[in-house]
Amino acid sequence: MKHNQSGEDYLEAILLLSGELEDVHQIEVARKMGVSQPAVLKALKILKTNGYIVTDGLHIFLTDEGRRYAEEVYHRHCTIREFLIAHGVNEQDADTDACEMEHCVSAATFAAMEKFVKQSK
Repeated sequence: MKHNQSGEDYLEAILLLSGELEDVHQIEVARKMGVSQPAVLKALKILKTNGYIVTDGLHIFLTDEGRRYAEEVYHRHCTIREFLIAHGVNEQDADTDACEMEHCVSAATFAAMEKFVKQSK
């Protein structure tokens, strides 16, 4: 999956939920994403086909590749968010904008943002 916004959003949601909950279920993903369970089911089928998740019928688990990819997306999100806040954007707008930008920012632009954030700490 190369920068598929929807798929990346689902992976990120599953990653965050897996850090909060003992078990991740379809209903929690639907709530976190603000979508219907059938929409989650459709996305999970695609993620499963691509090797990013496995399920046992009730629980959703990231594969090693899925976890790596989800962590990469979440890292982009957090870095962009921090960059925007450092430039005076309020936290809520920075989070909303980072959620969109994490999918489309070029590698060169992200590297510059990441460098700025690291140097600012």
